[in-house]
Amino acid sequence: MQRSLFTAVSGLRNHQVKMDVIGNNIANVNTTAFKGGRVRFQDILSQNIRGASAPQLGRGGINPAQVGLGMSIGAIDTIHTQGSLQNTGRSTDLAIQGNGFFVMSDGTSQFYTRDGAFSVGADGELVNAANGFKPLGWAADAAGNIDTNLPLRALNIPIGNRVNTRATENLVLGGNLDALAAIPVPPAVSHTAEVIAYDSQGGMHTIAIALTKTASNAWSWAATSGTHAMTAGSSGTLTFDASGNLTASTGGPIGFSPPGVAPLSVAPDFSGLTQVVGRSSAMVRSQDGFPVGELESFMIGNTGVINGVYTNGLVVALGQVALAGFPNPEGLQKAAANMFQISSNSGLPRIGGAGLEGRGMIETATLEMSNVDLSVEFTEMITTSRAFQANSRMISASDDLLQEVVNLKR
Repeated sequence: MQRSLFTAVSGLRNHQVKMDVIGNNIANVNTTAFKGGRVRFQDILSQNIRGASAPQLGRGGINPAQVGLGMSIGAIDTIHTQGSLQNTGRSTDLAIQGNGFFVMSDGTSQFYTRDGAFSVGADGELVNAANGFKPLGWAADAAGNIDTNLPLRALNIPIGNRVNTRATENLVLGGNLDALAAIPVPPAVSHTAEVIAYDSQGGMHTIAIALTKTASNAWSWAATSGTHAMTAGSSGTLTFDASGNLTASTGGPIGFSPPGVAPLSVAPDFSGLTQVVGRSSAMVRSQDGFPVGELESFMIGNTGVINGVYTNGLVVALGQVALAGFPNPEGLQKAAANMFQISSNSGLPRIGGAGLEGRGMIETATLEMSNVDLSVEFTEMITTSRAFQANSRMISASDDLLQEVVNLKR
């Protein structure tokens, strides 16, 4: 009878723990990216009343006789299933579709979370404003290149800061040159295409490219820019075939030296030109220079790359949000504030970009909801309360038996 009492006590104690876990799940049903827990029970030591015996001398075998001594908690698991995604409309809210965790820092230690409710702090860095932890990643260099082999750091988005201008290095021409154009008498030209180019300080310079027919299917070109002295490569020739397609071009790059800035060297691309009968429409389709601009907005892609949009039209990568994957996410230890820490059974983090090595993709303007299912939790609550009640009845019944033993002597 003593066994049944203590067995029932173990049931009471451990079902209370399970009820605690259920209560915590329900309390966090609206916690961003919360991962619910579950309790798994296991039986404990069984007392052997009789051992087993093998069949022998024509008699069958005998099974062991054992009395269980109760139950204990085998594990309290954290269930890392995907929570539903909710659109928020805030460009700094991020959710992970798939596996992985954001890498966070409190300035001293690293933590890991699925909660991507970020904002831009007073220092221009991304931060979880609820606890001050900052997501880590890699900053881009001045040209927008990101090296994920560099150490992790906080991500800065300097809204309103200026960006250095980009000097023009390439320009692309397209359009048509009239095959029936007359050969002009110098210094006349057949057609002129103009473009605004930028120097290293953002200064604007007009480059005029004069196109002159010199013979059947043959043209010359010469670039000028105001009164600047042009380099030797600033002129050349163009040759077309019988179908009007460009077959050869010479010359380039176009160069001159504005005072006080680095010399310009611009490579022209004439591959988009044709020579057929029709109006001459040759023009500069594009050039890759930009004046000075200010960062006015940004956008985060599904690989975590943060692209800054400047007032001059330039779009440059500012950095990339890092994600971490673990061999055993359920081995992570909860650290409050929606954070996890590495444990001895989680394995070491594999840190890298989104979409690589099993890490999920990042959804912008979205947050992950809790994965707690209320219907499941209420069902577990009912079965747990009934189990608790049944164990309490077992204690009452065992007590009645003990009372009967006491009553044997009156």
